[in-house]
Amino acid sequence: MTNGIKQPRRHPEGDRIVEIDEAPFPFMVLICTFAGLIVAAAAVGSKIVTIFGFTPSATVVAYSMTFLCTDVISEVYGKQRSKQLVSAGIIVYLLSIVVFQLAIHWPAAAFWTNQAAYASVLGMSTRIFVAGIIGFILSQYHDIWAFHFWRKVMRGKHLWLRNNLSTMTSHLIGTIIFITIAFWGGPVMKIIIGQYVVKLMIAVLDTPLAYLLVAQIRKRANYA
Repeated sequence: MTNGIKQPRRHPEGDRIVEIDEAPFPFMVLICTFAGLIVAAAAVGSKIVTIFGFTPSATVVAYSMTFLCTDVISEVYGKQRSKQLVSAGIIVYLLSIVVFQLAIHWPAAAFWTNQAAYASVLGMSTRIFVAGIIGFILSQYHDIWAFHFWRKVMRGKHLWLRNNLSTMTSHLIGTIIFITIAFWGGPVMKIIIGQYVVKLMIAVLDTPLAYLLVAQIRKRANYA
């Protein structure tokens, strides 16, 4: 405190950390986006799609974008806030599965005839559920560790490189774990390759968005 004015904390590398009460709206938007993407990924995880000839799980877009949220929060608000985000994400994931199962097993109205299709879409198997939660926990926490490791090495510079290095290694971990457990017995290697390649493309494409979000949040907090 200086003359009654709260002074911002700083990263060990020197950059200021935005306090949550200084810019609550951007932080809340990132939290809600992260949670929404997790629920969406959980809902569509059992379908295999085709993108440019590759065959990833339908989770690939929603799940990949969660790493953008954690990296932006890591960069602006610090490591502890990004860890809290992931911990909250685990709760959201578990709650979404509980709600899905409740909705599936709730007796349908007599005139409603879409139960089989409904259960097929939302009825995530135990294997896919286990694969999703393990892959999520390990890849997200690794991403936070790797992001801050490279942040320290590069002295807070080169966000584009730190963002991609941390995300690409984390995607590899998450992809191998999720696909191997969820789709064991199928064309596992083909799905892993498809999933990982598409995730790499998304990681590269969302880099400008990471810069934009970081700049706008800092500008809103008068840190531009």
